[in-house]
Amino acid sequence: MAVCEVCGNDYDMSFEVHAQGAVHTFDSFQCAIQAMAPICEHCGQKIIGHGVEANRRWFCCAHCARQEGATAIVDRVMAGSSA
Repeated sequence: MAVCEVCGNDYDMSFEVHAQGAVHTFDSFQCAIQAMAPICEHCGQKIIGHGVEANRRWFCCAHCARQEGATAIVDRVMAGSSA
């Protein structure tokens, strides 16, 4: 068993996440997200999907990126265009 680094639960089904040379131990995806997910620089939400990077800043969606001045971000590809 291993102890979750977020909540302290000693759980027999804990798991490790290896990221950027460090090893983290969690008992749930919720704790892993809480500890590791980046935060949207506009609305403050945790980015648990792909997110959007604009001007070396991270956002949860195109809307938030546009609110912070990004102009080239779109939510989806136009019909008929190749992607």
